[in-house]
Amino acid sequence: MRRFTWVVALVMVCLSLVVSGCGKKDAGSVVKELDGVMSKLQSYHGKGQMTLRTGQDPQEYDVEVSFQAPSFYRISLTNAKKDITQIVLRNDDGVFVLTPHLNKSFRFQSDWPENQGQVYLYQSLVQSILMDNERHFTSDEKAYVFDVVANYQNGSLARQKVWLDKRNYAPQHVEVSDANSNVMVIVKFDQFEFGTKFEKDQFDMQRNMTGWNLKTLPTMMQGDSKTGEKSGATDSKAGTGAAGGNQGAKGTTQEKGDKGTTAGQGSGTDAKGGAAGTSKETTSAGAAVGNGASNSSAADGTKTGSTNSSQGTAANGTQAAAAGAKKDTSKQQSFGIVEPRYMPSGVKKQDVTELKLGEEQAVMLRYSGKYNYTLMESRPQVQTVSVLPGDILDLGFTLGVVTGDAKKTLTWTYDGIEFRLSTGDLPATEMIKVAQAVQGEIGK
Repeated sequence: MRRFTWVVALVMVCLSLVVSGCGKKDAGSVVKELDGVMSKLQSYHGKGQMTLRTGQDPQEYDVEVSFQAPSFYRISLTNAKKDITQIVLRNDDGVFVLTPHLNKSFRFQSDWPENQGQVYLYQSLVQSILMDNERHFTSDEKAYVFDVVANYQNGSLARQKVWLDKRNYAPQHVEVSDANSNVMVIVKFDQFEFGTKFEKDQFDMQRNMTGWNLKTLPTMMQGDSKTGEKSGATDSKAGTGAAGGNQGAKGTTQEKGDKGTTAGQGSGTDAKGGAAGTSKETTSAGAAVGNGASNSSAADGTKTGSTNSSQGTAANGTQAAAAGAKKDTSKQQSFGIVEPRYMPSGVKKQDVTELKLGEEQAVMLRYSGKYNYTLMESRPQVQTVSVLPGDILDLGFTLGVVTGDAKKTLTWTYDGIEFRLSTGDLPATEMIKVAQAVQGEIGK
């Protein structure tokens, strides 16, 4: 009897070991299943926070990513403190970098993001795992953890650790480190869903330009699909009228008065019957970006007011709006000088020059030595730039636009200031470092 009991106990121990062994996966089996997930990937939507430690103080950003096969992308990066959003889209018309609060857009014919990794894109994270044959693999209670080589435009980022949910391989957490193992970028996903059903205009450029600040604008199909498609939405508390839907961004003008903001779209007819404006904004910013800071100029935009015949226009309100716009423009131009904390070795600041781009105040900082470059700073008024020959450069805290061949210009926006870094010899890695060095700086 004792022998029988001993045999039964031994069998149970063996069975428990087999069962527990079956519940564990090694790196090879996880990688194989990840490859299968990628081959069947149709769509996803995720939200989270990104922390950058590339400056003196950590910077926080809200990140929202959407993907729909075969190649539609939408990335929204929002400065958590300043509530300023930049959107990157890829659809059948090309790749767009949108700065909606400035009504500014750049468009490219590019294979982005296939030609460069993004720390918040699922494809980039999985590909870094699949491609690194010397990957390190561990696991905890809820996640598989991979430590692999980082493959990003910023050459100072060497490795990254990726936490993947054991249930469905959704990303939970990402940490990207430099060559000294200092964690420089952290992305934490609060939610991530595969198989998302999006609204048909989720990746539409005009919808994203006009509806970016409507907090109720749905991301996925839910309830009434017409939400966010009305021609005008009015926030009575904030005194803000915002044109939404699929109307064009080129006819947009913003007149800021003491009591709020009215944005006119298309025909300039406000949904509430109030005064709205139509605008034909022209700018040579495209030429400025393409040809470098020395050739920068901006033409005046001409504005034409239109009235709603059925409701009429309050003359006093129009005058107040115009006065407010003039006051706001003056305020925008007085932004001071933002000096990057970083200069490449062998480079010194040469001088600072104040100048005008059309009607806009600007400053230009010149640097010389081992490398030579200029940094133009301005607060642009509402304007739109269309198709440009160039590409996207990931700066971490925002996405920049690189144009030019022999002389390149990197353009990006931070805290309402447009920066243009122009050079004929500064390497791309150094351009990124200079651009990142304005993050968190205050105009002096």
